[in-house]
Amino acid sequence: MASITAEDISFYRTKAPEFIELHDQVETSLDLLDNLETFLSTFQTDLTSVAGQISELQRRSKEIEERLKGRRRIERPLASLIADLTVPPELATLLLDTNVGEPWLEAIPQFEKIFDSIKERGRVKASKDLTEVAQALGLVVATKLRSFFLALLQPIRSNMSTNMQVLQTSVLLKYRTLFKYLQRSHPTVATELQRAYTGTARTYYETGFRRYIRGLTAIKGRSGEPFELVGANNERVETELKVAHLENASLDGPAVTMAFMADEKNYKEPVEGLFRSLVIVVMDNASAEYSFIRQFFNREDQNEPSASRATSVIGDDDHLESVNESSDAEPRPRHHILAHRRQSSTSSVVSVRSAILRKQREEDAYFAEIWKQVMEPVLQYTEAFVQSIINPSLLEPKPSVVPILTMIRFNEAAYQEAGKRGCTPLETFLVGLRISLWPTFQSEMSAHVESLKKLADAATGSMLVRGNIRDTVVRAVSSSSQL
Repeated sequence: MASITAEDISFYRTKAPEFIELHDQVETSLDLLDNLETFLSTFQTDLTSVAGQISELQRRSKEIEERLKGRRRIERPLASLIADLTVPPELATLLLDTNVGEPWLEAIPQFEKIFDSIKERGRVKASKDLTEVAQALGLVVATKLRSFFLALLQPIRSNMSTNMQVLQTSVLLKYRTLFKYLQRSHPTVATELQRAYTGTARTYYETGFRRYIRGLTAIKGRSGEPFELVGANNERVETELKVAHLENASLDGPAVTMAFMADEKNYKEPVEGLFRSLVIVVMDNASAEYSFIRQFFNREDQNEPSASRATSVIGDDDHLESVNESSDAEPRPRHHILAHRRQSSTSSVVSVRSAILRKQREEDAYFAEIWKQVMEPVLQYTEAFVQSIINPSLLEPKPSVVPILTMIRFNEAAYQEAGKRGCTPLETFLVGLRISLWPTFQSEMSAHVESLKKLADAATGSMLVRGNIRDTVVRAVSSSSQL
């Protein structure tokens, strides 16, 4: 302290305010640093909390993104499911509020597709809820279609002059898609409509052909020619062979006799011409009816065997063969494998073909039964008319052998034409007509032969006058025998 001079003390005293101010600044800085330290500690805590929140947001963002990807993956299948299970309002309005018409031709397949989708997705809760609604809508559709088809048949029932073929080709076949829907979804209604059609068509053809055959019978009653044996010893006017009548043995012969021609009292037609007209009319109507039945009442079968099934069966045999080869302790020779393969393939193809043929036979029998229900009265009337020709009453002349032969030949031509048209049931009926005509032809030919024998014996043994012998050939034989 002795070294501190008064000058130093004076200096410090002079600088004392500065030192005090500096001290205060230091104190203030310390306070500020303490506050800054506190702020930084709080900021670090807040920053840690924010970092945690950001991590949570990132995690939630990833979850949302995964959900979005999942929804995008199921968006198309879900949209397809909704489209399949939902009946569009415009479709429901069309089926409920409009009458059956051309718009239904597209609406019914769409509704059937939706209804099938609902049934296929029975495990989906929404489809269970919609099943009752779809079934109710289907009942409404079936009711409307039933009334629609019955109304189409009404003109035939009320007016027999209605053209059946026009109704079939222009109306019924046009709406056969709707009938197919009834066959698949409402078979009871389809069966009822089928019975209604067969009954209506049966009455239509029965009435029409009864009137037509009545007219032919009236013409036949005034067109008969007397039947005489070749060797008959008769001086009456000789029966001449009319070559024009032989044209009735061909399909391209004279024009068909119409029913109104019976009103003309002087109109005549040979029995072979009447037979030809009747058979042509029956063949045209029967073949047209059979063609319509096959198209309109055709039943669809999802289990029908096909060539693709045969291929799959053969493929399965190959697979089994490879399995057997791998399971054998020793591989079989190559020719044994090929032989087994050919045998399996052949048996598979044969079984499939047999199934197809069996299915075709069942379908043919089904269509033939419907056709028979419709055309049975027509066939009965036709057979009765033919029997009236070959077995006439006592007041009518019996036809000669040439008209009978002409009818047989035309029957054969009609049989071939029916085969070309694919009308199998009509072929069976024509075979029956041929069977009924042949005994009459054989009987008459035998009678002619016997008459010639008797005439030849009489001419040879008794030297009869040549003028009594009508046939020129027999005359020549008689003359040569007398010489």
